[in-house]
Amino acid sequence: MDALTATMALLRLEGIGPARYWQLLEHFATAEEALHQFPQPLLQKLSPRAQTQWRGFSSRSAASELVDWVKRERARCADLGVQLICHSDPDYPALLSEASRPPPVLYIRGEKSALNLPQVAMVGARRATVAGLDNARAFAAELAGSGFAITSGLALGVDAAAHRGALQVAGTTIAVLGSGVDRIYPKHNRPLAEDILAAGGALVSELPIGSSAEAKNFPRRNRIISGLSMGVLLVEAAMRSGSLITARLALEQNREVFAIPGSIHNPMARGCHHLIKEGATLVETSADVARQLGGLLAEPTSSDLPPAKPLPELQQHIIRALVGGPRSIELLSRDTGVEAGELMAALMELELEGLVEQLTGSYQLTMKRSRYTEGKKLAKTPAEPVSL
Repeated sequence: MDALTATMALLRLEGIGPARYWQLLEHFATAEEALHQFPQPLLQKLSPRAQTQWRGFSSRSAASELVDWVKRERARCADLGVQLICHSDPDYPALLSEASRPPPVLYIRGEKSALNLPQVAMVGARRATVAGLDNARAFAAELAGSGFAITSGLALGVDAAAHRGALQVAGTTIAVLGSGVDRIYPKHNRPLAEDILAAGGALVSELPIGSSAEAKNFPRRNRIISGLSMGVLLVEAAMRSGSLITARLALEQNREVFAIPGSIHNPMARGCHHLIKEGATLVETSADVARQLGGLLAEPTSSDLPPAKPLPELQQHIIRALVGGPRSIELLSRDTGVEAGELMAALMELELEGLVEQLTGSYQLTMKRSRYTEGKKLAKTPAEPVSL
């Protein structure tokens, strides 16, 4: 029996997850030895089904239901083009192997070699703001352009934006799933998963084929995201979020942790601010991440960007007023000297341009506005409010 078959058979026993698997390997030299000499005290703690499975293996060995399931699972993987890597294989991702109790088996669709590229994990809120999504795309595109693979969880929001940012520059991106690699979740991101594969990336999971996405799977998924990567970048997150769990796992795994700060009025920035207080590196540009991880970032020049369309004077003044952070209609009216009705019309036009987004009771700038707030895109702020 090869190592992969023995490992998969052990993991098939109900109640044997990665933690117990590695406990067994602390006492036995190989997975096969652990399977054949399974300790009775531990067996008694497992479910009746697991006890029946093991006793069937003990009496019938290769002809048992347990080994038969492994054979069928490996055949299904071959039919679907899914590759399997055991932790003892030489091509198991090197960084992930250094983590405490890494996944004993990985299921991979796509380019297996992508898992050994230098990776930056990007995580954040599913319900991210427009600015957060802009940041995720821009940072991912620039980091991918500098030679990093972008690793995330294929979730809605920041995850999906990070994957798309890498694809935008023909970079490599890796999606780690909380389901089987044949069960894309959420369904909305199935086309994105296919784009990742077409671009030479990979879909990865430690869960068997056919496994559905369940809440209990995502903390396990998060430890793989951080374990594969040199560093984790938190883009936007509330105080209670899975993204913060990923960042804390990264700290436990001795990975670099980065966070993008935001407005104190944005609840989606609070997780980043909390992490920065705990020692994460505050970053303002992708070059900050690349520099610390040793990458060579080719910063985009102004010639890489299309020229910004000139804005009407009132819209320019609104953007200047929002540079310091979100503002309510009342404050914007005070700053510009313009009535609320005219402001609402101008703000709607800025939203359509993707330069401003609406928060609860206020407005803030998006990342796209930087083309209008840097260099000579805006005239100097007038001494007096604009009057129309």
